[in-house]
Amino acid sequence: MSDAMDKVMGRLKEITGKITGHERLEAEGRTDQAKAKIREKAKSVRHRAEGVMDSLKRDRS
Repeated sequence: MSDAMDKVMGRLKEITGKITGHERLEAEGRTDQAKAKIREKAKSVRHRAEGVMDSLKRDRS
């Protein structure tokens, strides 16, 4: 599943948990959203690092 979809599903879990009073489901939803955000940030950092590495390789040539 994509990170965006994981965030949406997490939000739905969180809302459902709030509405039903199911604290565990609400917490799972918040956790799912946080995991998706962390994965997005990690991908962003990886892409930036790859860009820097490519730039350094080109500068050596």
